[in-house]
Amino acid sequence: MKRIVFAFALSLSALAVSLPATAQFTGPSASPQASTVAAVGNARVGSDVTLTGNVVGHLRDEYFTFRDETGEIRVEIENKTWQGRKVGPEDKVRITGEIERGFGGRYIDVQTLEVLTP
Repeated sequence: MKRIVFAFALSLSALAVSLPATAQFTGPSASPQASTVAAVGNARVGSDVTLTGNVVGHLRDEYFTFRDETGEIRVEIENKTWQGRKVGPEDKVRITGEIERGFGGRYIDVQTLEVLTP
């Protein structure tokens, strides 16, 4: 019985060591984030991005057109990300997400959407 308990404890400690540590680092990132639509064209696919601008059009399903002062890009905003909020083309928003590439070129898979103007 002692061997079973020892083996169980040993396996738990090995599991704890193998789990990744989670941290909430707030300093600068090793890879800079794109902050404008124009910068998204030069950023690596899979990079994080934070953009401020307006959602100006609905393309289809969960795809929309986002515009800032440097240009436009297609964004994917899932229903859960909208959180029931009504947002029009005149409302300034901040989106964060990841740069993806599809058949239509690059787009942003939006993870969060913050409305900056009421």
